[in-house]
Amino acid sequence: MPRPSICVSILACLASSLPAQGQQNQAQALVKEAVGYAKTQGKEALLRETNQGQGRFHSRDGKALYIFVYDMTGVCKAIGYQSQLVGVNRWGVKDPDGKYFIQELVQVAKTKGSGWVDYKYPNPTTGKIETKTSYVEYLDGWIVGCGVYR
Repeated sequence: MPRPSICVSILACLASSLPAQGQQNQAQALVKEAVGYAKTQGKEALLRETNQGQGRFHSRDGKALYIFVYDMTGVCKAIGYQSQLVGVNRWGVKDPDGKYFIQELVQVAKTKGSGWVDYKYPNPTTGKIETKTSYVEYLDGWIVGCGVYR
């Protein structure tokens, strides 16, 4: 029979991964909602809803998740946080480990249709560089994504 301290450690690890998994599920659901919105209301409507301060896909008090949209060349079309990035080509941006994460996000969406990408990014809540995982889906020449910190 395992020692109690080992059991407690295993349970602590499992419990700590539950909130992250829940957030990942929420991020994926938000991307699917955004893609569905674009398909019914139009891609330009998605950009407006993401970029405007009170839009449904924009980060605001009490809502940690937000949508980002890039074209296939790495130009930011919309982002629910850091609006100064809209219109900026971020193709060559690297995380602290040298990973070209925008390129990888585009590649995953282009080749698989959807998927997850891990990279490091500044967490606006903590001010620290942390591991982030983002879910992206391909949408008619764009990628639509949402990420969570782990």
